Amino acid sequence: MIVWINGAFGAGKTSTARELVDLIPNSTLYDPELTGGLLDLLLPKERREEVDDFQDLPMWRRMVVDTAAALLAEVGGVLVVPMTLIRQEYRDEIFGGLAARRIEVRHVVLTPEETILRARLDSRAAGEDDPEGAERARLWCHARIEPFRAALGWLAADAYAVDNSLLTPAETAEAVAEAVHAGLAAPCGIVQTPEPTGETLAAGVLLFDEQDRFLLVDPTYKPGWEFPGGVVEPGEPPARAGMREVAEEIGIELDAVPRLLLVDWERPQPPGYGGLRLLFDGGRLPSAEADRLLLPGAELRGWRFVTEDEAAELLPPVRYRRLRWALRARERGTVLNLEAGVPVG
Repeated sequence: MIVWINGAFGAGKTSTARELVDLIPNSTLYDPELTGGLLDLLLPKERREEVDDFQDLPMWRRMVVDTAAALLAEVGGVLVVPMTLIRQEYRDEIFGGLAARRIEVRHVVLTPEETILRARLDSRAAGEDDPEGAERARLWCHARIEPFRAALGWLAADAYAVDNSLLTPAETAEAVAEAVHAGLAAPCGIVQTPEPTGETLAAGVLLFDEQDRFLLVDPTYKPGWEFPGGVVEPGEPPARAGMREVAEEIGIELDAVPRLLLVDWERPQPPGYGGLRLLFDGGRLPSAEADRLLLPGAELRGWRFVTEDEAAELLPPVRYRRLRWALRARERGTVLNLEAGVPVG
């Protein structure tokens, strides 16, 4: 199990975590900031300077998951992780990766009042030996208070909040330990999708509304929006797999087997194995049927009908390229064969 302590910079995450390992039996502290510091040594300077925050490096997010899993495999028990996460897609990627390894996460967020938080940041900077460096760090932390406040909307629904405005680190740790023990900080409701061990075959289905927009869903377990669908099970016909996934994900039973639009070979890109991706035309949903869409809370966060232009803002590039060619295939009444998003043959 992991107890993930979230909060703004200066909220007291690390000091609370250090106290918490004394309150939770068989627990170990892992600070992902150490992994970020390691990247400063591993990556070329030019690559590291491309981002303002090491969290924006996909490598960091993968290493956090791998390191946490390796630590738990080595020492067992509970891992206490103090780390700010304000981008929901990064939370999805990291927590989803942990869930894929069957690692339970209890998400706690510290929420001191903003005036107290700013005072803490100022007092911490005043005690540093390097005034110029401390001032840069202080301004950097202050600049991230507003983004954290903006993230409280999704954090409030995802994490157990502890207001530590008037609490010492020891008192905060006691509050967190009690919340974990009492089940108030419940296991994070994210789907546990096992990581593939080889190439996979996946089937997606495009469903259209009466304005010819198509449906996208927002998974909790990976970044970016997606088409309804999923991995084809061994021995399962791909089109039927798409129909099954649509029924499981959004509660819609398709009356007819959907028509194939394209086959796309996705190249292996570590840690992914790639494989074949199929997109089918599931037809048009009448408005009354679209109103009956249901979402399993642990797997999908939301859904919406979008235009092709709107999809460009939601889909990762590889999925958007696949979508564009699927729409062209639908317009032409044909089937396209793609390799890494490019038609061939």
